[in-house]
Amino acid sequence: MKKTNILYKIFYSTLPDLSFLNKSKRLTNAERALFVLPSILDEILVGLLLGDLCAQKISEKGNTNLHFVQGIVHKDYLYHLYGLFKEFCNLESKITNRLPDVRTNKIYNQIQFHTYSLPCFNKYHELFYSTGTKIIPSNISKLLTYQGLAYWAMDDGNKTGTGFRLNTQSFTKDENLFLVKILKDKFDLDWP
Repeated sequence: MKKTNILYKIFYSTLPDLSFLNKSKRLTNAERALFVLPSILDEILVGLLLGDLCAQKISEKGNTNLHFVQGIVHKDYLYHLYGLFKEFCNLESKITNRLPDVRTNKIYNQIQFHTYSLPCFNKYHELFYSTGTKIIPSNISKLLTYQGLAYWAMDDGNKTGTGFRLNTQSFTKDENLFLVKILKDKFDLDWP
């Protein structure tokens, strides 16, 4: 319990006291502007956006919200992420049933949560969705830290035999080659 309190203080020490906000109502623009992302969460978001995290805007001029979703088998991991980002959310995480998979006819449960649409998230949408689809930002070597790499691996990686795979199939071949170079140059990681 004590460890959790220390982490909480570290993560949110840069946030102003937002306890006065009525999270059951729609936030005003002035209230949205009060949210500041701690630097550690900035690093984590870069890694998560290389993985499954989605940064979305309802309209071109609107603010960005983050949509976290994982299969129910990863619920503990998603609860951990919710713990990190709960100050940026008005609702708790929820479990939902998807429609049956057309290939297997199985129903896969998932767990998800969304953040508020906030100005502090707009830069991530601009970096990762500047073309309308998710891309690898050209300055990813400056953005990606060990912390981000760890969360990318937890979010969208898996052990394979004696190795480890980061799932990057949604990115282009050139983007994947770019990532391989960065992982080698910055983190001394070799990929087959």
